[in-house]
Amino acid sequence: MKILSVTRYKGSTFEAELDDGRKLYLHADIITDFGIHSGMETDRDTLRKIIYASNFRRAYQRALYLLDYRDYTYKEMLGKLVDNYKSEALCTAVMKRLTEHGFIDDERYAERMARKLVESKHYGFRRSKRELMQKGISEFIAEDALEPYADRFRENLDELLRTKHSRYLTDREDRKSIEKVKNALVRYGYDYTDINRAVKDYFENVSDPEEEN
Repeated sequence: MKILSVTRYKGSTFEAELDDGRKLYLHADIITDFGIHSGMETDRDTLRKIIYASNFRRAYQRALYLLDYRDYTYKEMLGKLVDNYKSEALCTAVMKRLTEHGFIDDERYAERMARKLVESKHYGFRRSKRELMQKGISEFIAEDALEPYADRFRENLDELLRTKHSRYLTDREDRKSIEKVKNALVRYGYDYTDINRAVKDYFENVSDPEEEN
């Protein structure tokens, strides 16, 4: 097999034409690494290595481009790459390089996302853990990321009752309104035991308007 010509195609990309009519579009780095030039004789094994190296570089650069805009979990990025480049083996090799260089780090991602979920969105442990795992974070990494917020979950629950839901908690005998609040807090990711405790404390601590009069 022979490479008939190597010409600049666009920017740092070159077009290599083979004697079987195929054309390969290769980055200058690949051209240099394999010493590709017009008239070069090559075999199928070497050609496969050239194509693999080219696809690897393309996928790796695509990953870096995506990471310029936001962080990705391992699972998210692998899915993105496989969708584009189809070869799971190739994309897994790219992911290995990305993790070795620290561009993909699920623990770091989980820590950042946990802070946002707990401190900004005021989610409970269950909802926060579910959100992390839906991003591809493992159960153990998700739990480790949320462990520092054990006290914050209780504070958030009390705060939600005082602010967002206080208008529904004007009468401790209004079971319908209280259940509505409890169901909303369950959706936020809090369990019933903590919710019941928080509601009980809320009514014990809130001032009774009738008594003030």
